[in-house]
Amino acid sequence: MQHGKYRFIAGFLALPVILYAVFVISPFVQAIYYSFTDWTGLSSDFTMVGFKNYNWLLHDDLFWKAVGHNVVLLLVVPLVTLGLGLFFAFMLNVGGRGRKNAAVSGVRGSSLYKVIYFFPQVLSIAIVALLFQFTYNPRNGAINSFLDGVGLDSLQQQWLADPKLALWCLMAVMVWSNVGFYVVLFSAGMSSIPRDFYEAALLDGANRIKTFFKITLPLLWDTVQTGWIYMGIIALDAFAVVQIMTVGPGGPADSTQVMGYYVYTKTFHDGQAGRATTIGVAMLIVTLIFAVIVTRLGRRERLEY
Repeated sequence: MQHGKYRFIAGFLALPVILYAVFVISPFVQAIYYSFTDWTGLSSDFTMVGFKNYNWLLHDDLFWKAVGHNVVLLLVVPLVTLGLGLFFAFMLNVGGRGRKNAAVSGVRGSSLYKVIYFFPQVLSIAIVALLFQFTYNPRNGAINSFLDGVGLDSLQQQWLADPKLALWCLMAVMVWSNVGFYVVLFSAGMSSIPRDFYEAALLDGANRIKTFFKITLPLLWDTVQTGWIYMGIIALDAFAVVQIMTVGPGGPADSTQVMGYYVYTKTFHDGQAGRATTIGVAMLIVTLIFAVIVTRLGRRERLEY
């Protein structure tokens, strides 16, 4: 009986495992292999160069500049996105005034707000980046036009053309395009938390801030941790917004260069696919390290309710 059960499980999982190995594991293995070659990406002829590409990577200033920008994105984008997602979700579900027969409730019209927050998710990142490129336009963009209309023309900036502002402009777009998903995700988690917990805390004199940190956040911690890893992966990529929005792209003065776009440059502009796959391997290593760190630092006792 047990033998038949395991055979059934193996047969059920065989096809998904094979597909995962072919379309996920195999490309990773091939990328690692090509990182030890001088492959151009356009020819089937290449030779093994050993660790020459990795030695180049360690001494390439532009790569380390791109790593620095990705680290900034990694620290800022997930923190701001998840922070805003938690805040808005808490307000929509618990932040309203108590109504009849309910000690806690969300704000009025919370269902409509969820739809509005989620709206950016129906747009592809390419469309979002293109819309914000027009928004940041220094001549007739929405931001500078608004500042001029309210008499604050002194605050007008060359948003994407200023090396000090360009990366922050990209981060604002990444936060705007992702925060709505986490508002809905965290709202779903909060709606499953028994209201009795909040009512008991309020009866004991706890305010909304304490209930958030003592009840809501601990019970949503697993979801927050998963979201942090997911947002970290998005921050380590950032290819689309750099490709579409920035000067160069990657500019001005390489101020928005990231590892994802550097892979594209090395492959299609410089014809150095071997070095590009080396950068890809570095991205894989950084992503795995980030996921392990977040998982270990965020490990805590699971709360059941």
